Amino acid sequence: MILRELPGRPIEVLFMKRAEREGDPWSGQVAFPGGRRDRNEGDLAETVVRETLEETGIDLKAHGELIGALDELRPRTPVLPPVIVRPYVARLDSDLPMTPSDEVASLFWSPLDTLADPANTRATRVQARGKFWMWHDAIHYDGHVIWGMTERIIRAFGGIVG
Repeated sequence: MILRELPGRPIEVLFMKRAEREGDPWSGQVAFPGGRRDRNEGDLAETVVRETLEETGIDLKAHGELIGALDELRPRTPVLPPVIVRPYVARLDSDLPMTPSDEVASLFWSPLDTLADPANTRATRVQARGKFWMWHDAIHYDGHVIWGMTERIIRAFGGIVG
């Protein structure tokens, strides 16, 4: 979860819409940059920096900082791979150009307060892995539907910062 605060603007959160890819259980969904830890990485913070650079072109070491980690999450449905996700929160110190990788259909920023506004949350029918699901707390922003683990991470972060 990457945050930025530019002068005269509210705090914003970076999202990516994942590219449609065969075999990707999260294909086409709105997500945060991230991915699997490589064996040669010393810790998950290294993974965060590498994955952010690979997927967005943003170098967190040069232009930001890692603030910390949130609690681990696991998918709630048995049809997803049994992964453990450890979300990290990072901060950028400037407005940077972004270069999405081929895993990313698009990148966009959303004001943090918009995500927390109850007017933007509603039950939504979503499609994933060829099935339809009802997600009761989906967040809607600028034509995007934020649900699943990404929505859960936003709520966990909101519970910390109040």
